[in-house]
Amino acid sequence: MSTIEVREVTQATPELVQAIAALLPQLSSAPPPFTIVELSEIVDSPATRLLIAEADDAVVGTLTLVMFRIPTGLRAMIEDVVVDKAHRGKGIADALTRAALERARSAGARTVDLTSRPSREAANRLYQKLGFVRRETNAYRYAL
Repeated sequence: MSTIEVREVTQATPELVQAIAALLPQLSSAPPPFTIVELSEIVDSPATRLLIAEADDAVVGTLTLVMFRIPTGLRAMIEDVVVDKAHRGKGIADALTRAALERARSAGARTVDLTSRPSREAANRLYQKLGFVRRETNAYRYAL
């Protein structure tokens, strides 16, 4: 297996837009178009850290770490974790998640939240292996 490098994206490029756009259908059945404008907003926002995993100069996975301050402290959440299906089972999601946890810890977050659909069995096993604990909660969504 080739070496996996995880890095934080600091600049939006058309090549990166293309690479992420190619991964998004593996995360969502109907992803909206992904453009350089959206990528720039993510990269330039103080609340988000976009991590990518590269192998053989190709983006094979991505994760977004969201951190923001609220009155009770620094909140951290992991969102939109996706690894290319041809590269799954090689430790890429593990490496991305560990990199996000380290960044959250360094920023001063005490906890990191994430959600994962029950049908994503491998992802759920990974998160539990890494120490995430399933919470009893009511998750609500309001569609605008």
